Amino acid sequence: MKKYFFIIISLFLIFSCKQKNENSVVGWNVISQNVSYQKDKKFFSLKSGRFSYQFKNSDLPFKKVILLNSSLLGFIEAINSENNIIAVSSPEYIYSQKIKNLIKSGRIQDVGNEQKFDVEKIISLKPDVIFTNYVPSFENTYNLLRKNSIEIIFFDEYLEQDPLEKSAYVKVFGQLLGKISESEKVFGEVKSNYENLKISALKSIEKPQVLVNEMYGNEWFLAGGKSNLAQFIKDANAKYILEENPESKGIPLSFEEVFVKAKDAKYWVNVSDHLAKKELLQINRSYAKMNVFNMGNLYSVSGKTKSKSNDYFESGVFRADLVLKDYIKIFHPELLPDYNLTYMKKLK
Repeated sequence: MKKYFFIIISLFLIFSCKQKNENSVVGWNVISQNVSYQKDKKFFSLKSGRFSYQFKNSDLPFKKVILLNSSLLGFIEAINSENNIIAVSSPEYIYSQKIKNLIKSGRIQDVGNEQKFDVEKIISLKPDVIFTNYVPSFENTYNLLRKNSIEIIFFDEYLEQDPLEKSAYVKVFGQLLGKISESEKVFGEVKSNYENLKISALKSIEKPQVLVNEMYGNEWFLAGGKSNLAQFIKDANAKYILEENPESKGIPLSFEEVFVKAKDAKYWVNVSDHLAKKELLQINRSYAKMNVFNMGNLYSVSGKTKSKSNDYFESGVFRADLVLKDYIKIFHPELLPDYNLTYMKKLK
């Protein structure tokens, strides 16, 4: 009986090891709750939101890419794959000078804008893939492109609330564009920088209260307490006035409600892309009643802008470390005395 017991245990251990080895080969690489990928000997599988994709390994990497959202450009530039892009939409909103030069030279084509894409031109360019955010109102356009054998991959990076999970999207682009080692390296650098900055921020004893965003019409949409912005503020060792809120979405409040909640706020950040305080007063004169407005510690995301483009919404999507560094410089300037803000700018 004892002999049979050991045989059974041995078989169980062999089976367990086999399963473990198989899982290590075909297991999913989880980027976030929204995105994960898996690679085996034949296929590369991807899950992004509610969409699932499978490609033969022989069909990768993609060589000809059309990009319909500049918010995804930062990931592609991070792995030096700009030359894979053959077309973009709304080029006026692109900040990257490299891409602007490629557009000017004709190597990258213009295929319309967020109101209407030039479907015929997209089809004629015969891309290997289109990268874009999913927009429900464009479903007919997507179906038409699919009928013409054009692959569309949807990445909704704006839904990510963890800054580093959003940055980790670069690893998926590395898989799809044949820059695996490069993507692992650049993400590793961003992650290391971010974690070191987060630790450094804790050296400051002061934990100032922070207000964000601005009014639109009669409502002030404050970021939820579980949002990406709230996480940045927390990691920068500051206290967001809505940090106890359990939502990740924007919370609509009246001016009076925000006025009360922000009475002790020392900083007001992400004040859109305004350049001066007077611009805010032209929109809503009630801002002048707020202590934080009168103290002058207001910062917009206009540090890197050109005409209609803003690099905060481009490279800033990937460079979570630089965004965090900006917030630490704002809330705890003594910790980074030689650093100049990258994406943020103080309103005067």
